[in-house]
Amino acid sequence: MQANRLNRRWFSLSTAFLIAALILTAACDYTPEIVGADGKVPEKSITKMEKVTLGGLDQWIVIRGVDVKNPVLLFIHGGPGKPSMPMVIKYNGNLESDFVVVTWDQRGAGKSYSVDIPPESMTLEQLISDAHELVGYLKERFNADKIYIVGHSCGSVIGMNLVDRYPEDFYAFVGVGQLVNGARNEIISYEYTVRMAEETDNEKALEELRKIGPPADGLYKNNYDNLLVQRKWLLKFGGITYGKTNYFDMYMDYLFNEEYTIFESLNIKKGLKFSLTNIWPDEVRTDLFTQIPKVDIPVYFAVGRHDWNTPFEITEEYFNILKAPKKELVWFENSGHSPCYEEPDKFNLLIERVKTETYKQ
Repeated sequence: MQANRLNRRWFSLSTAFLIAALILTAACDYTPEIVGADGKVPEKSITKMEKVTLGGLDQWIVIRGVDVKNPVLLFIHGGPGKPSMPMVIKYNGNLESDFVVVTWDQRGAGKSYSVDIPPESMTLEQLISDAHELVGYLKERFNADKIYIVGHSCGSVIGMNLVDRYPEDFYAFVGVGQLVNGARNEIISYEYTVRMAEETDNEKALEELRKIGPPADGLYKNNYDNLLVQRKWLLKFGGITYGKTNYFDMYMDYLFNEEYTIFESLNIKKGLKFSLTNIWPDEVRTDLFTQIPKVDIPVYFAVGRHDWNTPFEITEEYFNILKAPKKELVWFENSGHSPCYEEPDKFNLLIERVKTETYKQ
């Protein structure tokens, strides 16, 4: 009798653990409905999480908007490998009133990370190709001639390549934390951390930074680990997020949201390392000064005054030489690398103004 009770308890515990494991590891395909001020779900709204095949690989997108007839706005995240799905929904949710907002976890990132992804497929060109395929899918799905695109950090390189190659697909492009010249980017960023370490007499920082040495052509020796050392001190010295010296808020956004399972949230670090290791050499070879000196659509740059991750001075220099039918550089005085999340109200107003200035039905 006692043995039977123990067996039943063990079976119940094992079943509970198995169910919990399945919940943690199963891919989440849910995003909450949009509820209006009247407490009702707008009749024409859309809230969908979908798995789409891009470049032969399953990848995840979230689509959210009050009215499916509004223009599509695609966010392309940076990193490479640092998804923005939870942050865009949290900080830029107001845009769902004026756009059908699409966030995409790129191959190797967030919900789209898998140990089965061939490392050789992780290239900048493949990401650009995936993005182009996604744009085509969105245009067809929403019967749209054109869409809007926001590119953040490394995603801004993907975005600039898209609008350069396929201008007919877009109303306008907004670059956030715009990456312009990868090699110069890393040298200036490294020099900033050394300068701040000297000014604050931070011997530990100086020791670690001198040990890794400045990047050669944008790349550090033992690139991934040494890049993280430099970025650690860049964060501590306020060159990534203005007024903050850690990623606590971002970690909380990744852990506590309705679009990721806990397992998917914990997997983000794996995807970031996988993506950075394989794609970063492509990113640092970027030189928009020579590669894309002209575009045929309106371009807006949202620039953090305290951004030393993609140094603001390079973006300003590029803006001055870039030829475009319309261009605007908008300063965010209380932001570092991510004005879209650091000053979301001002950023959302910028995106709404972009629509006012460029949208033609």
